[in-house]
Amino acid sequence: MAKALYHKNQRIYVKPVGTWALVERVIPHWVKDVEQPLRVTYDVGLGREFNAGELVSESVMHGQNNKTDEDELLLENWRIFRMKGRWQSGDDKSGHPYPGTFPVVMTDDNDWGGWRVPSAEYDRDPMRIEHQARMIVNSPDMLALVKGLAEFVAEEPDTAPAELVEMAKRCSSILRHVYEVTDELPAAAE
Repeated sequence: MAKALYHKNQRIYVKPVGTWALVERVIPHWVKDVEQPLRVTYDVGLGREFNAGELVSESVMHGQNNKTDEDELLLENWRIFRMKGRWQSGDDKSGHPYPGTFPVVMTDDNDWGGWRVPSAEYDRDPMRIEHQARMIVNSPDMLALVKGLAEFVAEEPDTAPAELVEMAKRCSSILRHVYEVTDELPAAAE
């Protein structure tokens, strides 16, 4: 079941296109004999319907601290796809955990955006790349846990055990790094 996260005439950022737009129509997709829509898409006047994971509200983009808007970024459904190796058959690489394939992390609902590695890098250390793929896929859930822990300790810092307070400080540091948006180039890029 799905609920609408955006409303008509709301200004949103469309991630796949990289531009701002207004929601022209909220389109619920109904199924017979079900009280709530199965999914909700949004027409923003860019030629196709977008789902909530492809859109970001204006308050999130400008750093306002609105809990429901921040949670929109955690709705991502990242998953691992197995892609067939182009140049080698499965028999050529018997040491690979999944011979003849490599992982691709899809971070877009349309399965056309995400994370992948060159085959030479995968061949060098396939177990490490498989581990990285699993870490990336689970990062939205881990980020939600980190956020929950930081908020939990922030509500009652005096009653929380010292170890938990230290963990919450690390969680806050991680959250600042994830949500920080600057116009400066990183030191390594200069």
